[in-house]
Amino acid sequence: MFTGLVEEIGVVAELNPHDETGGTSLTISLPESSKLLEGAQLGDSISINGVCLTATHINVQNAVPSFRTGIAPETLRLTNLGQLAQGSSVNLERAVRADTRMGGHFVQGHVDTTAAVVEVRADGNARTFRLAPRSADVLRYVVFKGYVALDGTSLTVTAVDDAGGWFEVMLIAYTQEKVVLARKTAGESVNVEVDVLAKYAEKSMAGYLGTQSEALIKPFLEEMVQNLVAQAMGGHS
Repeated sequence: MFTGLVEEIGVVAELNPHDETGGTSLTISLPESSKLLEGAQLGDSISINGVCLTATHINVQNAVPSFRTGIAPETLRLTNLGQLAQGSSVNLERAVRADTRMGGHFVQGHVDTTAAVVEVRADGNARTFRLAPRSADVLRYVVFKGYVALDGTSLTVTAVDDAGGWFEVMLIAYTQEKVVLARKTAGESVNVEVDVLAKYAEKSMAGYLGTQSEALIKPFLEEMVQNLVAQAMGGHS
């Protein structure tokens, strides 16, 4: 489990499609000053661009610390990790501890689909990103002022258009310096993980309503989630 608060931006040192195991491995280099691997052990979970992966090799002896993970074929099919190249920047976050402050939202590291950046526009010193998910089905879990994780970054949805097949998020100036999304332009892709609580709510309500159609359930759930988010925000902008 993760929070969606990026701890570090790493750099791809190698994406090896034919490693010694016969599979694909990804090696990430960290800044010399990085503390990300302090106390890390083999088998630990680390989120790379929002994908929960297992550390199979950790190197903290060299001046430039690094770690390696394996990538399953299914992960390559569902995420943008296969598009990475040497020198690509990636968001990194360690799995949360029981005593971790929950500053973002519950992020599993299980990507639902990818989305293409279709537009980037300035709004003062902030930047708005419009994204079109490859699988439009996920839009039923994306609601105005709800949560979504993009490349592992917990962000608030600022607009959504089901008919148009897109949603938007905004990055403030501070966030632009901390996450890889700020460096992306139209045509590039991001990993998308929707709020898992929306999935549980949908399944629970579908069972409760029984034979009611999705056309009836969907607007009911969207209104319920929007009301809950509004109450939680307590009027804060």
